[in-house]
Amino acid sequence: MSTAASSFVRAELIAPIAPPPTRVGALAWAKEHLFGSVGNAILTLLGILALAALLWPMIRFLLIDAVWHGSERSDCLPETVGHAVGACWPFIAAKFDQFMFGFYPAAERWRVVVVYGLGALSLAPLLVPHAPYKTLNAALFFGVFPVVAAVLLLGGVFGLPPVETRLWGGLLVTLVISYAGIVGSVPLGVLLALGRRSDLLVVRGASIVFIEFWRGVPLITVLFFATYMLPYFLPGNWNIDGLLRVLIGVILFSGAYLAEVVRAGLQAIPRGQFEGAMALGLGYWRMMGLVVLPQALRLVIPGLVNSFIALFKDTTLVLIVAIFDLLGQLRAAFADPNWATPVTLFTGFAFAGMIYFVVSFAMSRYALFTEQRLRVHRR
Repeated sequence: MSTAASSFVRAELIAPIAPPPTRVGALAWAKEHLFGSVGNAILTLLGILALAALLWPMIRFLLIDAVWHGSERSDCLPETVGHAVGACWPFIAAKFDQFMFGFYPAAERWRVVVVYGLGALSLAPLLVPHAPYKTLNAALFFGVFPVVAAVLLLGGVFGLPPVETRLWGGLLVTLVISYAGIVGSVPLGVLLALGRRSDLLVVRGASIVFIEFWRGVPLITVLFFATYMLPYFLPGNWNIDGLLRVLIGVILFSGAYLAEVVRAGLQAIPRGQFEGAMALGLGYWRMMGLVVLPQALRLVIPGLVNSFIALFKDTTLVLIVAIFDLLGQLRAAFADPNWATPVTLFTGFAFAGMIYFVVSFAMSRYALFTEQRLRVHRR
């Protein structure tokens, strides 16, 4: 074959190829994830229509048709306003103190405000990843703050008038039960998880019985027993505060569920981590505290936060034992004839729902942030 027949020389330049489509920015993300195919585009449009159908009535009720100013029920009636009435926000403003403090004496509510402020100030440094003195901050939030809060809220010392827990209510009770439940159930759950994996038959058996018993009964039963039945089993001269009994029941109940979450993390740790720690001469508790538990707890962050959120929302069940948390105070406020309107009920539940959603969503997002930060080395 001749050279002329086997070679080719182009006489002109090849036209430049179009650059690849960009993958950066909101439009590129939407094109790839929402409209990447015909099926995705149809599902996206149906989702937008469903979202609009749900959100528009909510926006109208909460914002557009809502009543923002008023001092009595007549201000939230259609006859007075002249059109369909949405949320009655003057009702929330009139009952706001009751929702935040319950029946706590008005002259002493500054103590509750101080507790709120101290809790926020001691918690904030723990949430900042690079804040200094983490150990000191943790000691303040988990050790000092509960004592100071109990002294301020209960009174009876340092010239503070005593305030019985039956007068507590609203968001105060919700936060107290949630804080005590979370702080108390985590160490209990860790100990139960370690006990269930123990080689000692008595320890393992006792842990299994404890976990299965508390997981086998509903929280309502636990609260009812702790409030109404427990006094019958105590000596006649014993009198445990009603709120304290609820706190103990919540801690025991939540600890059993957290134990299984922690145990799942322990079982996910490779055997080599245990063997490596033992090869270094670490004892059981140092091995668990320094090597195994930090890894196990990192793996189960979603499960732990899920339990915390469930506990925060389950505080509403204390209403059945005559403890008026946020939702309980809300239902009590509905009985006020001065604010009896067709929209009062919906306004109150919308207000409570927003509070529960904000707190739960904040916990969820911070847990996601923590999980991503702890897994930077795995990317």
